[in-house]
Amino acid sequence: MPADLAVIGLGPLGLPLAQAAVAAGIPTVGYRTGPETGSLSPAELRRMLARGFRQATGAAELGRVRTAVICAPTPRAPDGGLDLGQVESAARTLAARLRPHTTVVLESPVPPGTTEDFLRPLLEAGSGLRAGRDFHLAHSPSRVDPGDRGALVTAPKVIGGLTPACTESAAAFYGRISDKVVRARGLREAETVQLLETNYRHVNIALVNEMAVLCHELGVDLWDVIRCAETRPFGFQAFRPGPGVGGHTVPQDLTGQGGGRGLRMVELAQQVNGRMPRYVVQRAAALLNEHGKSARGARVLLLGVTYKADLPDRQGAPAEEIATGLMQLGAAVSYHDPHVPSWSVLDRPVPRADSLYEAAAGADLTILLQQHRTYDLQGLSVKAQLLLDTRGATPTGAAHRL
Repeated sequence: MPADLAVIGLGPLGLPLAQAAVAAGIPTVGYRTGPETGSLSPAELRRMLARGFRQATGAAELGRVRTAVICAPTPRAPDGGLDLGQVESAARTLAARLRPHTTVVLESPVPPGTTEDFLRPLLEAGSGLRAGRDFHLAHSPSRVDPGDRGALVTAPKVIGGLTPACTESAAAFYGRISDKVVRARGLREAETVQLLETNYRHVNIALVNEMAVLCHELGVDLWDVIRCAETRPFGFQAFRPGPGVGGHTVPQDLTGQGGGRGLRMVELAQQVNGRMPRYVVQRAAALLNEHGKSARGARVLLLGVTYKADLPDRQGAPAEEIATGLMQLGAAVSYHDPHVPSWSVLDRPVPRADSLYEAAAGADLTILLQQHRTYDLQGLSVKAQLLLDTRGATPTGAAHRL
């Protein structure tokens, strides 16, 4: 059966989209843009294949679909902006096969203006077609929530097109997958939705991370403060501190990207959140010192090295920086994570603990970095010699909290 949809990029954004599409009965072909990894289980992949999903055997298949969605990753570039290299590669590959009347959508997180000023010229030059006349061009910010398989269906899908007809064509496609489609005024408005949503998360996490440092110095239980504050029925949304942020969406202040003067608040948030792994290392060293031990030679066990609970994804997780900092202090670092069978830091394999309780009992310090649901935190707090909880997940008084 010929595919109706091509998902270009089979990483954390593309695979969930392909999964939702085949579940909606849309024949879908996937095309890889690089060595991408997603978080779907082997059983989920088998179900997708049974429902009509297949990986493209060649780029020629991209020219036989009605809709092509580019989900290539845009990681942080050395200059602090976003690396559009894989988006460019995907666009050139698609452009050489692009047919009239195809709807092309960009879901990759990008700075405002990218779809029209960067993607459009690549598609037009490579295809000889004109966007808005010969093919439809739109942007839809990805709202993938790793671990929530229904998010693509239940979360309203924002669409912004180059022309009203482009918007409607893309909306017609996403209406087959999502329960609700929201039309933005245009491409730049749709792109800026992702910018606002991502920066909102990072700024609020930065605020509560700074509160964590302040409350520790004041001897105030921040977790109790949050518990009380979130009872306010208006004007407050609870965020919780942690050892870092992680994830695939990168905060953008737009400095140097044609975005005007930039977003000072976002720049500050990145600085605050970027300091949290070092703060965890400092707290760890201080706790060891308070209990008569030096960080040099101390046995430190890290629990949960992924960026989100109950997933194997380690993109942007603070665990590596924390492990590096502890190693530089001379600590002997090991880890436990049911989702990560092997892990290397500084090009050296980190020993993996097989028995959680035995490892915690033998470690001078155990640090909870990620709260996987398989962890019995009450039992862990009893077994561990010294426990630092960076997630506020242990029972009150059972551990030292961030």
